[in-house]
Amino acid sequence: MKSFTQMLTQLLVTAALALPVSAAAQAVWTIDKEHTNIGFEVSHFLISDTVGCFKDFDATVIAPPNDFTGGTVIFTARTASVSTNNEQRDGHLRSKDFFDSSEYPELKFTGTLVKEGGKDVLRGNMTIRGVTRPVSFAVTYGGRMKDSAFHIEKAGFKISGTVNRLDYGMKWNETFEGGGAIVGAEVKIDLNVEINRKE
Repeated sequence: MKSFTQMLTQLLVTAALALPVSAAAQAVWTIDKEHTNIGFEVSHFLISDTVGCFKDFDATVIAPPNDFTGGTVIFTARTASVSTNNEQRDGHLRSKDFFDSSEYPELKFTGTLVKEGGKDVLRGNMTIRGVTRPVSFAVTYGGRMKDSAFHIEKAGFKISGTVNRLDYGMKWNETFEGGGAIVGAEVKIDLNVEINRKE
């Protein structure tokens, strides 16, 4: 079965090819999983942060050949692949208290890279647990180069921002003595992304 990312990418590529030649000059990039980290960070007991990542994910970027501005970004992560380097905690994150991975196996994002005040911003919609909300992330473009060994064009980005887990139905909110939340509501997103241009 094809993932959300694969199906949506196929539709967008097909639509681009149906456009006139001048409008269809779009480059398709796929994510380099070995050189990408989909990380997050959340407050724990108000005194430290727990960090984690998703180990199973896909992403595609469809953009003008010489400029990523205006490009479409399609991303999917399998929620059961969440990892904080603690199996008991990871099992709790997969449960109904958080991602409910059995019912909602995928986290999805679709958006567009835009310029705002001279800075790169990724704007789009995030879907978690069947709830879709608009989000925006700051983007730092690392540049692009050609891998001479493998003849692959590459580009790199750092992407950061925050989402509120309570907005997506992750309502588990137990408190410790004194009334503070064990797990914070705001989740920091911190991505290091490398993509390869598809020939």
